[in-house]
Amino acid sequence: MNHQPVEGFSKLSKQRKIDWLISEYLSNDRSYEQILQQYWNNDSNLQKMHDEFSENTISNFYMPYGIAPNFLIDGKLLALPMAVEESSVVAAASKAAKFWIDKGGFKTTIINTEKLGHTHFIFKIEAHKLLHFFNFKLKKKLLEATEDITKNMRNRGGGILDIKLIDKTSELEDYFQLKASFDTVDSMGANFINSCLEQFGKTLKEEVAKEESFSKEEKDSLQIVMNILSNYTPDCIVRAEVSCKIEDLKDDSGISNEEFAWKFKRAVTIAEIEPYRATTHNKGIMNGVDAVVIATGNDFRATEACAHAYAARNGKYSSLTHCTTDNGIFRFWIDLPISVGVVGGLTNLHPLVKFSLALLGKPSAQELMSILAVSGLAQNFGALRSLVTTGIQKGHMKMHLFNILNQFGATEEEKQHFVTYFKDKTVSHHEVISELEKLRNK
Repeated sequence: MNHQPVEGFSKLSKQRKIDWLISEYLSNDRSYEQILQQYWNNDSNLQKMHDEFSENTISNFYMPYGIAPNFLIDGKLLALPMAVEESSVVAAASKAAKFWIDKGGFKTTIINTEKLGHTHFIFKIEAHKLLHFFNFKLKKKLLEATEDITKNMRNRGGGILDIKLIDKTSELEDYFQLKASFDTVDSMGANFINSCLEQFGKTLKEEVAKEESFSKEEKDSLQIVMNILSNYTPDCIVRAEVSCKIEDLKDDSGISNEEFAWKFKRAVTIAEIEPYRATTHNKGIMNGVDAVVIATGNDFRATEACAHAYAARNGKYSSLTHCTTDNGIFRFWIDLPISVGVVGGLTNLHPLVKFSLALLGKPSAQELMSILAVSGLAQNFGALRSLVTTGIQKGHMKMHLFNILNQFGATEEEKQHFVTYFKDKTVSHHEVISELEKLRNK
């Protein structure tokens, strides 16, 4: 079928959008309409609110919302909300939390909370001349021009921390940056930062035009390329860690505590030196982080991008977690760059986000940073613990069992049969199908 482009799709009603999609792409099969409608919320006001979160919405895409209990974080016992569809993520996090609860739990430290943004511009001028202008005139003007924008943030204890001129002409001809650092307190701060940066761009243009020491050719060469925050925040860092005596590890896999500690540390070291392993290793960390990021209404794409950029900050992609076993002490930790908020955005709108933040005791942005780092560390501990002992598939496939059974329309009675059947066996897709055929043939 040769599909035709559509004009004014965004202006169509939800029903007319669906009608067009079914007609144009789905062979007029109206059963697809039922699939979309069954995920609409019965509360029309709630559905309208969800529709307005994004554009061209025709339904809701549900994710499981689970709870990982028994997290002892800096002396507080918490239950973490996790929105995630992958089998075993919530179970692994919960198991790790329970493992550490009688060993002092998780400890966290906020190392820094600095966020960044840039005005990128092209300027055909000698760098020393521009630097003199920046130091003695421009920087002061930039701060003055943004006073109205930063007033409320300053009253809350945040604002612009510093502005620097960055010379990037060795990498791109005539390319400079205004690099600004910010403290946005309890908000993620994207809108605040971008507003400040756009004003920087305007002020830069105005001040250059007035500067008598610049020639007309120099003034005419100025081009503001863009004003935008950076999702890479290497100075917005939280550390989460666990530690105990090796003799207190008490793993139930049948190996000694010393062997477990040695195997675990070696697995982390491999992730530190081998990018192929580090990628999967860090993906597992982000399973735990993203699940709580989504549940609290934050931007998991920004979180992912920042974490992976940080993992490659030394020129080679490496593990975000680290482990030592010095002087009889097992220590496992993560330094995670993460920028999140607890005010603004979905936090004041989405009912489940409100529930999540209430469940966590209405944390500050820094407290949420700590919770997220702990979630990632716990997830990584659970995965590595399985990998170096029983293997990852045993637990993962047991959690995946119900997904396989649901594909084949298994009854509750059949599901219970399989729970018993695989009690002491490793789940495999082939074995499930084979046993299901036998059961139904009976």
